[in-house]
Amino acid sequence: MTIMKALIATAAFVSSFATAPAFAQDNSAETLTSVMERGVLRVGVLGAFKPWSFRSEDGSLQGIEVDLAKRVAESLGVEAELVEITSANRIQFLEQKRIDLIIGGMYDTASRREAVGIIEPGYWASGPSLMARDGAIASWEDVAGKPICAKQGVIYNQLIETDFGARLMAFGGNTEGKEALRSGKCVAWFYDDSSIAADLATGEWEGFEMPVDALFVNPWAAAVPLAEKDGAFGKILSGLIYGWHEDGSLIALQKEYDLQPTAWLADMHESLEYDRSYLDE
Repeated sequence: MTIMKALIATAAFVSSFATAPAFAQDNSAETLTSVMERGVLRVGVLGAFKPWSFRSEDGSLQGIEVDLAKRVAESLGVEAELVEITSANRIQFLEQKRIDLIIGGMYDTASRREAVGIIEPGYWASGPSLMARDGAIASWEDVAGKPICAKQGVIYNQLIETDFGARLMAFGGNTEGKEALRSGKCVAWFYDDSSIAADLATGEWEGFEMPVDALFVNPWAAAVPLAEKDGAFGKILSGLIYGWHEDGSLIALQKEYDLQPTAWLADMHESLEYDRSYLDE
């Protein structure tokens, strides 16, 4: 769906909602109907995923995904109710109708598409990258023959050995692995770039950097009940996310939360940005 088609679908739905009682009988709009009637959008967000969603000192939820949840609610003209979820229960909460929408650091996968309505496009993405001391690594090829710290059991660990010839040092937890990097036992920490970006943003890793782009990226997707993916709710969300990419909102949030720029967000913005150059003629 193009940005314009998504926005037209959104506008048509909003303008006709009050005079379309048939929505109440349509499973493809059940959640959206309930949201509009109650005046509240219940959004599942993670509670310990800084800077995307986390508890502030006063106990309230804040972060990038919290901001996005509030933008969706504002677009619908309703209040946002933030419901803390975990990676283990988020799909169950949606299936049990305890929440209306997931915006919670969830990878878009084939198996998840069978359970929930994955909204396209993704609003974020991440993949394996490196954290190293400033200047220690310039490219992926620089890790050949060198010790690289990683978390034990991570599915992509073998890539840095088979594709680049590094010597992998696996640790049971993130803290242990990163401290091994700090103490010089390895030249880099190999992990998800979203986690590395969050670490660098804390200010506790001065003198370290993420010197390479992710080996590959997996989009993070918002999700609605499966029956509503291609209905009004899914189309509205798709249009909103296209718009966030097009107008640079997601890149602005990346900057606001002091995250290192990612090639994926930049590429999405460039590919979806509307060409307005004709206005200068």
